[in-house]
Amino acid sequence: MHLNPPYFRKENNVQCTSCEQGQLVGSHLAPLLPTKSCSHCGGHFFYLADYLRWLEQAPKPTAIDSEIEANETNKAMLCPVSGRLMRKYRITHTQPHKVDLSTSVNGIWLDKGEWELLEQEGLSLVLNKIFTDPWQRNIRLGKTSEVLKAQYQAKFGDQTYQKMQALRQEIHDSEQKAELLAYLVAEDPYSVT
Repeated sequence: MHLNPPYFRKENNVQCTSCEQGQLVGSHLAPLLPTKSCSHCGGHFFYLADYLRWLEQAPKPTAIDSEIEANETNKAMLCPVSGRLMRKYRITHTQPHKVDLSTSVNGIWLDKGEWELLEQEGLSLVLNKIFTDPWQRNIRLGKTSEVLKAQYQAKFGDQTYQKMQALRQEIHDSEQKAELLAYLVAEDPYSVT
């Protein structure tokens, strides 16, 4: 016999821990994906186990062309089931949005519009991977790359930076890469002393 998680019991009227104004009521984020949705802020809480069951039968995602407006809770959130702090996980290095995970109950919180954002970004079928160390490490590497690019652009100026990128690519693609680099870094490439 399958027992429903505690938050699905009818007598359980849980207050939203994101907006602290609405009640979490039974809903579905997608067909066959049960959630508790806030009656005020429109956020969703669901268990990772329910998501993984849904994932086994999930339809292929369809492209979403419209602009998605997703809310973002910046404050630390408490899990509506355990009362413990939830951890925030970035979804990509280009998106400011983060999804919240309650590690104590494996519960996920998505702010209003974040599911649609995940669908638009092609991430609704890999939500469980977002919580992994390799995923988060790749996001940090992507952010570092963006910061370094911005620093080089600021230091060299846009025009010089573009020229340097083209030259770098030309050298990288050349069979004489080592000789070209030696020529460029030599104090006087025509001196034999």
